[in-house]
Amino acid sequence: MSIERVREQFRQWGIENRIQELDQSSATVKLAAQALGCEERQIAKTLAFQVEERSVLVVASGDARIDNAKFKRFFHKKPHMIAKENVEHRIGHSPGGVCPFAVNPEVQIYLDISLRSMNIVYPACGSSNSCIRMTIEELEKITNPIAWVDVCKE
Repeated sequence: MSIERVREQFRQWGIENRIQELDQSSATVKLAAQALGCEERQIAKTLAFQVEERSVLVVASGDARIDNAKFKRFFHKKPHMIAKENVEHRIGHSPGGVCPFAVNPEVQIYLDISLRSMNIVYPACGSSNSCIRMTIEELEKITNPIAWVDVCKE
């Protein structure tokens, strides 16, 4: 199960017990914010794209939207979300639980600067009802992103 893979990765950081498994779905930004009683912008949503043959994750603030022109400037390709039926195979997590933790080895992770306006965020942990409360510094350390990017609308 994806959440168990995330829990295993978190053991090396001593944070596996911080995963919250909610009684209700947190599969969307809106549902996650309602379940946690936080603002939508505090949800660290993970978007899965196909850039040529690469699987790319962009983690952004829950209220941020991809800016097609910025995305194309950075990645040199128009943004194309990975088809729902291919997400689990390509990323290692099912839709609704996609997160930047314990992903398949070839997946490239980027953090969007929209996250920098917050101290605390809540990314998913591999299932449609899990998350973890963490600082931006922890998110960066654990995901070890390729880069910080600016691919969302202002």
